[in-house]
Amino acid sequence: MAQHMAQSATAKFPVSNKNANIALWALQILAAAAFVAASIPKLAGAAQMVEVFQKAGGQWFRYVTGLLEIAGAIGLLIPRYTFYAAALLAIIMVGAIVSVLSVLGGSPAPAIALLLITATIAYFRKERQ
Repeated sequence: MAQHMAQSATAKFPVSNKNANIALWALQILAAAAFVAASIPKLAGAAQMVEVFQKAGGQWFRYVTGLLEIAGAIGLLIPRYTFYAAALLAIIMVGAIVSVLSVLGGSPAPAIALLLITATIAYFRKERQ
């Protein structure tokens, strides 16, 4: 009995549950929109993004980051790729947090929020891979 209780306490959120699936889809859509919105200024060469990436790796890195964010956003919306896209975006957010804390300054809160969202998606969509 104790073993069963321990297993159920650590069991993953039941993604087969309709409400859980709806919640995950909402997170996926929210994250996809956020990453598309974040990538557009990078790829368009907005002055602020040019300045940020001049401090944090150069302009080539701005393009790579923007393209990875777009690819990740698209992947979040394709069930076969959701886990991989969320994992990729979570890794990008770890890099963003490190950059903000070590080079850029400012608040890492937006990157932390996106890290938590993408890590949650990756965790609960892992069985689909």
